[in-house]
Amino acid sequence: MTAAGISVPITRSGRVRPLDGLRQTFTMAWRSLVAVKHNPLELVDYSITPIMFVFLFTYVLGGQMAGSPEAYLKYALPGIIVQNTLFMTMYTAMALNTDLTKGVFDRLRSLPIARSAPLIGRITADLAKHLWALLLMIGLGLLLGFRVTGGLGGFLLGTLLVIVFAAAVSWSAVLIGMLAGDAEKVQAFAFTIIFPITFTSSAFVMVDTMPGWLQAWSDVNPVTHLSDAFRGLLLGGPVAEPVLWSLVWAAGIAVVFYPLAMRAYRAKT
Repeated sequence: MTAAGISVPITRSGRVRPLDGLRQTFTMAWRSLVAVKHNPLELVDYSITPIMFVFLFTYVLGGQMAGSPEAYLKYALPGIIVQNTLFMTMYTAMALNTDLTKGVFDRLRSLPIARSAPLIGRITADLAKHLWALLLMIGLGLLLGFRVTGGLGGFLLGTLLVIVFAAAVSWSAVLIGMLAGDAEKVQAFAFTIIFPITFTSSAFVMVDTMPGWLQAWSDVNPVTHLSDAFRGLLLGGPVAEPVLWSLVWAAGIAVVFYPLAMRAYRAKT
């Protein structure tokens, strides 16, 4: 059977076979990526905003924080990338919320495809965009003097860790997108939750410069663990503990939010 250009073998029970569902998921992901060609403005959020973050943090705060922009860039770039990645997960929530309110999922539901394919396809496409933004920021950092002294292996492992963490957090974004009344409320959540979490971590400053009570929170903050792990992998340093805690946090977030997100998705679609 063919629907909207997707060939869909259906079992007698009407259920899509797992391998066919996987193929449909990647088809939906590819369609989401191809849509950027018809809407180039979407690249602004995934390209211009990361570039702006790097320049602002490096040249506005660098001299004050570390004595020179170059010295601060070496410390802050991994944290800037982590912050940008977390903010970008909210784009997933906003896109899902927009599709939901415009009835896109109602139309997709009429197709003989796996029910989860549009959702997981969207997340997969957005993870590819996360990777694009990460590589763009690393490339810009190299032009400004940042050096990946941890070697190619450290860079690849660090990149993989950030993408895995983003995949876990994406399920919380799905839940927000399903429950929020409109895209503006999703955006408000991003600023009221993600902003303080990232700025009370080691992403931009050393934890020991904070008041004692704030250090206690920062020490368990998942953004601190991810920033320290990514920084250590890029620059070469002790990473076992922060990597382990980053994976623990990613697993915990996924375990909590995946079932909640899927329940909300099924209820809404």
